[in-house]
Amino acid sequence: MRVLLADDQEKVCSALRLLLGQRLELDVVGEVAEAQGLLAEIKKARPDLLLLDWELPGLSANGHFSTLRARYPHLKVIALSGRPDTRRAALDAGADAFVCKGDPPERLLGALHNILKAKQKGELDA
Repeated sequence: MRVLLADDQEKVCSALRLLLGQRLELDVVGEVAEAQGLLAEIKKARPDLLLLDWELPGLSANGHFSTLRARYPHLKVIALSGRPDTRRAALDAGADAFVCKGDPPERLLGALHNILKAKQKGELDA
C-alpha cells in the first residue's frame, strides 16, 4: 500500500516513517508539509492511503478536505491530531479513521490493519 504523509512537524513524519518502515506492505511515497501542495502531491505520488495532520497549515474541512474527498473518493485517509477533541470533526468530514498523536503506536497500527484488511477484502470481492 502506497502511503503519503501530510504533516508539518518533521519529528512526527520521522516517527511515522520509522513505524511504517517496519511493515513490508507499506511504502511511504511522499511527504507534504502544508495543504497548498497536498492535491498536487496526491496526483503525483498516487497513494492508497493518506496520513493527514488534521491541523495541517492551510487545511480546512470545508475547503481542501472536501475537495480532496471529491477528487479522490477511493483514497483512504487516517486523520492525525494532537487534539483528541477534533476526532468527531475529522470523522464527520469523511476521514476513514482518527488517531490522536498522543496515542500509543499500536493505535495507529490498528487503524492501518483495519484499512489493509478492508482493502484486501475489497480486492477479493472484486
